Amino acid sequence: MNVGSNSVGNHLVDIHEVLHEEEEDKEENNNTSNMADKSDKRFNRPTKNREMKRAPRNFSRQVSLETGFSVLNGETSKDKNERKVLGRSGKSFGGFGVDGTGIEARNKGDFSMFRTKSTLVRQSSKIPLRKDSGIDLQNNNVKGGIDENINKSVPAGRYFDALRGPELDQVKDSEDILLPKDEKWPFLLRFPIGCFGICLGLSSQAILWRSLALSPATKFLHVPLFINFVIWLLGVGILVAVFTTYMFKCALYFEAIRREYSHPVRVNFFFAPWIVCMFLAIGTPPKIAPGTLHPAIWCVFIAPIFFLNLKIYGQWLSGGKRRLSKVANPSSHLSVIGNFVGAILAAKVGWKEPGKFLWAIGFAHYLVVFVTLYQRLPTSEALPKELHPVYSMFIATPAAASIAWGAIYDEFDGLARTCYFISLFLYLSLVVRPNFFRGFRFSVAWWSYTFPMTTVSIASIKYAEEVPSFITKALALALSFMSTTMVFILFVSTLLHAFVWKTLFPNDLAIAITKKRYNKDKKPLMKRWTKQSPLSFVTSIRKHHSGDKESVSDEEK
Repeated sequence: MNVGSNSVGNHLVDIHEVLHEEEEDKEENNNTSNMADKSDKRFNRPTKNREMKRAPRNFSRQVSLETGFSVLNGETSKDKNERKVLGRSGKSFGGFGVDGTGIEARNKGDFSMFRTKSTLVRQSSKIPLRKDSGIDLQNNNVKGGIDENINKSVPAGRYFDALRGPELDQVKDSEDILLPKDEKWPFLLRFPIGCFGICLGLSSQAILWRSLALSPATKFLHVPLFINFVIWLLGVGILVAVFTTYMFKCALYFEAIRREYSHPVRVNFFFAPWIVCMFLAIGTPPKIAPGTLHPAIWCVFIAPIFFLNLKIYGQWLSGGKRRLSKVANPSSHLSVIGNFVGAILAAKVGWKEPGKFLWAIGFAHYLVVFVTLYQRLPTSEALPKELHPVYSMFIATPAAASIAWGAIYDEFDGLARTCYFISLFLYLSLVVRPNFFRGFRFSVAWWSYTFPMTTVSIASIKYAEEVPSFITKALALALSFMSTTMVFILFVSTLLHAFVWKTLFPNDLAIAITKKRYNKDKKPLMKRWTKQSPLSFVTSIRKHHSGDKESVSDEEK
């Protein structure tokens, strides 16, 4: 829509169809390649007689701004005397929504668009439309626009463009969302999959305290197994509560689950429930499981991780919009850690060959993820500075790899120690940067600190068993104390924010972003004409002619 002004002072508008973002990108590529041809046709075409009539155009003439909106809004002759006040918000123009269909303004307070429906037609039928808008659904594709903005998966790059925060969960000020920001959403829509990070922290603590009680390197502490039993029961209870709640969300708001799966950070947390189950199986108290675990437990827990590996790693390998160089972030380590934890559980149930298979898969993809995150290709999406809590995932993967290698081959040999030393160096490189992890509001993402700290503590205990000395034992105890303290602080803070202050689950704005980007910084819907003098118009024509002459001279050469 182009707006201009004539000499009289009346505002004129050229109303035309607004193309989608992808179509505009294609047209820009075509326009740049055919710019010289169009300029030749524009200035070298033969003149026509005045008597010849041009073919009629489809509503391309200039009309006044108020008249154009009165026609589109279906105003009658009685309302012509009343002037319509146009919005000046910048995000919506004259009552139309961001995508040109008014979806944003009409869906305020309507959460049914994310509910699970049998068909997309029933889901779209729940969205109210204004009767006085005068817009035909078939001619303007309003219904198709709704389906496109809600039901189709959001491109991975849109999350980096539209979001910021510890887990890319905060919408930027220049973005619009499908749901209202000023009212509280239903609890299930506010419950993110990142809550399984709480279960990761507690279940890994159960393994840590089991190791402290049974390891020869820490036997002088006389740690009772009762602590392991209490933490294990707490971990099981939290897992059941979080898993049940998320299953209700999956049953009632499946569209929100789809959007979380499209999220470049949260897609990796779909590995978390099965990693937690394997952690609890590894850290089972001796009173409950005194002997070897049944191999069926490993088969049940590793099957979802293996299918997710085929899906996620296949996207990394095949390229496209979700190639690793574009979606890589520190939480991508979770998809690799699942293989190492599965290898540890395989060794515990007595199946060491499948454990070696999983370890090989995990180590190969760990090298790829590690190098990708370190070099930061210029073509990859820029990670936000606020994505700091999940940076601790860097130390979890090599630590888990060292523990898995020691469990499979029954010794903490050179390769296991190499992985352990890598995790220890990364741990120290993050500890010496306290400002890197400050200045953020508390959220569930803070639990990303606990699981990596606990994993490197368990690896330190294994290393102290192989190399018994005062330094190794002191290092294992210091890291164990730091990880336990962090888990205790975060557990208390989570309880306070959840039940006392009730600020743990704010509106999950990340799942409500639009599929396409519509803001004034990228693709403005309205371009204003600037007043040009006749001299500037003649100068522009001369530039076109000079460009034509240069193109002709280049062809002659």
